[in-house]
Amino acid sequence: MTAPLKVFITGASSGLGLALASEYARQGATLGLVARRGDTLAAFAQHFPSLSISVYPVDVRDADALAHAAAAFIAEHGCPDVVIANAGISQGAITGHGDLAAFRNVMDINYFGMVATFEPFVGPMTAAKRGTLVGIASVAGVRGLPGSGAYSASKSAAIKYLEALRVEMRPHQVGVVTIAPGYIRTPMTAHNPYRMPFLLDADRFAARAARAIAERRAFSVIPWQMGVVAKVLHVMPRWLYDRLFERAPRKPRAKD
Repeated sequence: MTAPLKVFITGASSGLGLALASEYARQGATLGLVARRGDTLAAFAQHFPSLSISVYPVDVRDADALAHAAAAFIAEHGCPDVVIANAGISQGAITGHGDLAAFRNVMDINYFGMVATFEPFVGPMTAAKRGTLVGIASVAGVRGLPGSGAYSASKSAAIKYLEALRVEMRPHQVGVVTIAPGYIRTPMTAHNPYRMPFLLDADRFAARAARAIAERRAFSVIPWQMGVVAKVLHVMPRWLYDRLFERAPRKPRAKD
C-alpha cells in the first residue's frame, strides 16, 4: 500500500492555499498547514477527521517561527514530499505616494517568505535525495504592471529565485516547481476593478497545480491560455507595452 503524500503548505487559510490544501486532502495526504489564522486552519482540519493534519499559526515573515513549524512537522511526520510556498498578498502601491511600507510588506511576504519557507526543508530533503519544493509565482511577474509595481516585482523575484534554486537542487534530486497562476477566483481577485481574462475557479486551479507538481514540471502557467498571454507580453517591445498599458486599470492602493 502506498503511503500518503506528506505536504506542507503556507498561506493555507484562504485563496489558492486553501484550494491546494483541499485538493491534497481529497488525495488523502498528510498535511502541515501554515497561516496567521490558526482558528481557520483548525476548522479546516475538523472537516477531515480521518487525515493527519497539523496546523501552525505562523506569519511567514517570522523565519524563526517557520523553522520551528518545519521542525515540528518533520518530527511528527518525517521529511515532506512536497513543500508549497504559497503565502502571498496583492496590494496596489505607487512610488511617490507614501507607499514604501506597502512595497516592503509585499516583498517580505511574497519573496522573503518563500525563501524562509524553503530554508528549513532543504537540508532534510537533500539528505534524503527526494521531495519537491513548489513556489507560487504569478503571470504578473512577467512584466511590470502599472499600479502593481510591488506585486510584479515580488513575483518576478520569486520566478528568478525559483529558477536558480531549481538548478541548485538538481544534483540532490530535489525538484523545484514554479507555478504561475493567471486570474484565479479568490478573495484576492474579488475586488479587482478590471476585466480578468480566462478567470479560473480555485478548485480547478488546485487540481491542475497538483498534477504539475506530481509531474515535476519546471514551470507551469495556469490556466494555459494565460501562458500564451505571458509569452506575448514577454516579447512585446517596450514602446508598444508602454503605450498599451499607460491607461490600463490599476489595482486600488490600500489608502485609496
